[in-house]
Amino acid sequence: MDSVVNDKPLHIGKKIERVRKLRGLTQEDVAVGLGITKQAVSKIEQSENIEEDRLKQIADVLGVTLEGLKSFRDETVLFTANFYEGSSVTNSSINTRECTQINNPIEKIIELYESILKVEREKIDILMNKKND
Repeated sequence: MDSVVNDKPLHIGKKIERVRKLRGLTQEDVAVGLGITKQAVSKIEQSENIEEDRLKQIADVLGVTLEGLKSFRDETVLFTANFYEGSSVTNSSINTRECTQINNPIEKIIELYESILKVEREKIDILMNKKND
């Protein structure tokens, strides 16, 4: 039985899509980071060529280096990462940097808490003013 091997390298749009998915981001997340629509991200992911400036912006949103994005290959990630239980993943060719997540739930919780706290303080002020009247 013959196996089929796909030797065709990924074009840049497909690389963007693969890195986005590996980073756990949606097209909507990338769209927000770039200030464009989800449909525009879909079009980018289908593109074979992308301007260098735009590519740099995309790499920043994905939390990877420009060179890492350009040279991305699935095989490198699979052979570099150690998936055994209890072990850590080593640095891959994506060259990830520290990045903040676009939808960081802890920041949202803090925002919500601060807004609730503000409302409660306003209630206390109203009650204190009524008591003094």
